[in-house]
Amino acid sequence: AQETQLLWGDTHLHTNYSPDAFSLLTYNADPDTAFRFARGLPVIADLSQSRVQLETPLDFLVVTDHSEFMGVLPQIAAENPTLMAIDGVPRLSEMLNSGRGQEVFFELMSTLATNPETLLPMNSPEVRESVWDEVTKIADQHNTPGEFTAFIGWEWTSLPESRNLHRIVFMDKDSETATKFLPYSSLDSTRPRDLYNWMAKTSKAVGTDFVAISHNMNLSGGTMFPLIDEYGNPVNAEYGQLRGRWEPVVEMTQYKGDSEAHPELSPNDPFADFETYEHALGAGGEAPDPEAGDYIRTALMRGLQMENLTGVNPYQFGLSGATDSHTGFSAAEEDNFLGKYALDSIPANGSKETVPGAIGWDAAAAGLTAVWATENTRRSIMDAFQRREVYATTGPRISLRFFGGFDIRRRHARAADIAAVGYENGVPMGAMLAGTKGGDAPSFLIHAAKDPVGANLDRVQVVRGTLNADGSVSEQVYDVALADGRTDGSVLVGNTVNIETGKYTNDIGDPELVTVWTDPDFDPSLSAFYYVRVLQIPTPRHSLLDAIALQIDPSEVGHHPATIQERAYSSPIWYTPHESTRAAVTPLEITTTKVLTVDEVLAQGFKKMTSTDLGTLIGKPIVLANVVSNEEYRGVFTKEGGRSLEKVDMDPEQTTQALYHGGHMHIEDLLLGATGYEIIDDTVVSSDGLRTVVSTLYTDGETIYAARDIDKGKVMFEVRSE
Repeated sequence: AQETQLLWGDTHLHTNYSPDAFSLLTYNADPDTAFRFARGLPVIADLSQSRVQLETPLDFLVVTDHSEFMGVLPQIAAENPTLMAIDGVPRLSEMLNSGRGQEVFFELMSTLATNPETLLPMNSPEVRESVWDEVTKIADQHNTPGEFTAFIGWEWTSLPESRNLHRIVFMDKDSETATKFLPYSSLDSTRPRDLYNWMAKTSKAVGTDFVAISHNMNLSGGTMFPLIDEYGNPVNAEYGQLRGRWEPVVEMTQYKGDSEAHPELSPNDPFADFETYEHALGAGGEAPDPEAGDYIRTALMRGLQMENLTGVNPYQFGLSGATDSHTGFSAAEEDNFLGKYALDSIPANGSKETVPGAIGWDAAAAGLTAVWATENTRRSIMDAFQRREVYATTGPRISLRFFGGFDIRRRHARAADIAAVGYENGVPMGAMLAGTKGGDAPSFLIHAAKDPVGANLDRVQVVRGTLNADGSVSEQVYDVALADGRTDGSVLVGNTVNIETGKYTNDIGDPELVTVWTDPDFDPSLSAFYYVRVLQIPTPRHSLLDAIALQIDPSEVGHHPATIQERAYSSPIWYTPHESTRAAVTPLEITTTKVLTVDEVLAQGFKKMTSTDLGTLIGKPIVLANVVSNEEYRGVFTKEGGRSLEKVDMDPEQTTQALYHGGHMHIEDLLLGATGYEIIDDTVVSSDGLRTVVSTLYTDGETIYAARDIDKGKVMFEVRSE
């Protein structure tokens, strides 16, 4: 294999070009500032106006401003003549320039949810093209092959029904290629499948490659790694292949918490409760009960079940880390944490609700992506993502190698060149390991070294997930290398942190841990995955350092611990049994909701409603029920051609939560998908100026079903009288 080098970067960062960042006081940190900071240059922070700088520069960065209204608010504040000519914009400009940015953000997001056509002039192709041209050229200016890689990217901010489905997207080409298209946004579609299809089409059309990275599955309400697709059918092989091609990596850790595991889902893992984000998108900011589709370990196990069912594993992904910073600064260090938003950069603001339901101290100072690439270029780094030879850390630059194979021997742990023997005798993280005819147990070569300027290591663990013969899945965490000569993982490494000063020492732990480990419970007949988790010795959390600086009791920073054990997570290695040893595994049973097709509805005696029939619904209170999600919307279609719809059981506080947690309310899943409508040729044609949806209604005299053109022949809604 070609020699690889370790590169460090952040694949998820926002600047003042993102509307939420700008409205929350990131006024000046633009993409140029973000790249300069990542390269190690000193820059000026918003709000505090202090000089800030990374101690150790990054090797690459993806600036990922929201594709929705990218760069619009700074231009409004700067009184861009084109935008100032739009009705209502001068008032927004005055509000922005008088410190009322949060009000502007609320207003824009509420309008987007209820009356989006009024925002169209601010999101016109002309405005978007100008901003996108500037963004892509800034990335090119900072891209220096061999020294620093600046990627062109954005965030697709899908948040249907307050469930986080956000994806980061970045590409391998330059501005000349990027300006042949406009970034795909959630205003185009909120469905991941549509994003993947757009990536496939655009990649072929303009000659570039893309990578998507999903993030904050811990806020997805179980929908990030589904068993059932948007039409109520079990996830199939086609979906698995499409997702695997365009989304080879997921974001394990970031400011809004760690998504590896949850203590309720992994109760036997004493280290599962790490930076668990308790402020998801429910009323009051309270996190809902965790589901298997919310966390990465359970998703990896679900992937084994789906592969057994369909032949394709849709959740065979590598692991990355990022910040999701909205300050323009990729700062993942506890002692150099600059907050998720500019307001959080002031320690005294840590107790304030920067966004509803969450305070500044709730954010985790995480994370980074480590890439084993052949060179520091856009193409080489993207290659590493696509083969999944990447890993995540919560901030520390822990070096980690992970190889698996049948020819790895214990002596290889003493090799002068771990990588050379690893590539020669096995496969690296992110790869597949095919079982042998003889059912040999694989061995794993693991080398972990501390951050050169950070804390020692406590332990190296291997996490295994197994698909059992009865179709169930199970997990096991093994301590495979312990510091300080320990042989019992239940014996803790200790804690040197001085709570009064925030200092720690490396008197405990080891700077390096290396081992060859063979699974003692290996079953050659069962599919499995293995990934490595490396834990540091305890170090002070950023909230403790703030408490010391503010001279307050550490208990006043909320429920957060004073110290944490930072970590690194390798991408998995998947074991697939040889055909001669493979067990017959019971297929997963998936309970689905039968979604009728238009043809099936007609066969049952339903008739297409005419324009006259449709007119009888106008002015009457109705309920629209999604037959897959069971979500209901109550409203009235007015005689003036407008509609008023609201989700049943969703109160204003929930709406506020959805607006503020990195996205906005979406209307695509409503029957009409728009605020205005016309009845044309026996159909309801609606448009918000961003999209047009044609709905055909069918009735048997009692029940009314609705089929939208975007649902490809499926009947997704029932219409009932209120």
